[in-house]
Amino acid sequence: MPTISLCMIVRNEENSLGRCLSSIADLMDELVIVDTGSTDRTKEIAAEYGANIYDFEWIDDFAAARNHAFAQATSEYILWLDADDVIEEIDRERFKALKATMTSEYHAVSMSYILITDEHGKSLYSFRRNRLIRRDCGFRWIGAVHEYIEVTPPVLESDVCVTHKKDKEYTQRNLDIFRKMIAEGRPFTARDRIYYSNELYDHGFYPEAVENYERFLSDGEGWVEDNIQACLRLSDSHAALGQKQEQLLSMCRTFDYDLPRPETCCKIGFYFMELQQYEQAVYWFKIAVSLPKVSEPGTEAYSAGTWLPNLQLCVCYDKLGDHRYADYCNEVSFAHYPANPSAIYNRDYYTNLLGDNHVEFNCPAPEEQKELVQ
Repeated sequence: MPTISLCMIVRNEENSLGRCLSSIADLMDELVIVDTGSTDRTKEIAAEYGANIYDFEWIDDFAAARNHAFAQATSEYILWLDADDVIEEIDRERFKALKATMTSEYHAVSMSYILITDEHGKSLYSFRRNRLIRRDCGFRWIGAVHEYIEVTPPVLESDVCVTHKKDKEYTQRNLDIFRKMIAEGRPFTARDRIYYSNELYDHGFYPEAVENYERFLSDGEGWVEDNIQACLRLSDSHAALGQKQEQLLSMCRTFDYDLPRPETCCKIGFYFMELQQYEQAVYWFKIAVSLPKVSEPGTEAYSAGTWLPNLQLCVCYDKLGDHRYADYCNEVSFAHYPANPSAIYNRDYYTNLLGDNHVEFNCPAPEEQKELVQ
């Protein structure tokens, strides 16, 4: 059974650190807490869990802080978390099984990172991150902000999930770091440029966001997925500026980089819905649900190819006067996401409106159900 050090960087995390450590500390062989300048009870809470606490002067560089934390670890593997992350009970059991069966051949272990859940705790949006890192591989964190760690195979894809429970207000800390880099003349990587663009958009600096998304795309150094996301966020920036033609054109630019994606088709569908051009909207939402399913439940792309476009098809067909097919589309959406309040409301609505003609099912619709309403 490999030994594992938990490494964290923290600052003023008294409201969340205890929750995080109570969910994982007993499964660790060592706790390494690097504090970057707390003025609250963060260090006291870490000490209550027996952590080894180190001070690190904050230099506006997340990678530097994380690398310092990794340098203090002594176990075979390193697990990294943020203070507002938790390991839920089901994932504690999965983690125990992982630790009991994992061998030292793996350089890293990836885990799903759950960012959004419904009211029942079911994942609505997640993605995978390398969470367990073999210490003797010497992998380093890269990037002053939105840092990442490069690893080499073999990587084990585990069933363990880390759940993010953000409890702080959004700040402009990351934006300030990027602007400091610019002021100091430090070069941006393609990754820096897109994340800087995202920060500009998130803070409402839309003209600057447009300029930087365009620069990112024109440099031609981005990963295909980042190129697609840059086009979509560029479209959102144009939308915020009321530039409708540029908004649509930016969405269509994603087709320069790959085949149509469900997220893009849904966005175009929403674009036409806003213009009350429902037949055009139907066209794009239908493409979204027809594309091959290449993503897992709980990811944004999964939603864009399943329950979300079907829910909007319900709205569009209702506007077009086809209530039976609207009902069918809502049932498909409900089958993929039964806890969705909108789908629940629509089910009640069509039950009353259609009576015996209401079609109800609780699993993704078979073709014979579809034929009933066509």
